[in-house]
Amino acid sequence: MFGSIGPLELLIIFLIILLVFGANRLPELARTLGKGFREFRKAAEDVKQELQFPDEDFPPSDSDKESKPKDDNEQIPKQDNKSDLMG
Repeated sequence: MFGSIGPLELLIIFLIILLVFGANRLPELARTLGKGFREFRKAAEDVKQELQFPDEDFPPSDSDKESKPKDDNEQIPKQDNKSDLMG
């Protein structure tokens, strides 16, 4: 990515950024850039999956597995109310 940029140039760029934004705002700036890159990668991955599987649904994600409804066998059995009425 930084093929022709040497360490001295990177140091100069970092110092300019430090002067412009200040030391207190650098962590906030880095966090914001990280979130932006993460969202960009997620969107790019979604587009890539859409191109690979155009007619199919996306493969299930981790959040889809957690929100699946329980099987019928796992439901709580209903109580028979007739025995209470017979009394």
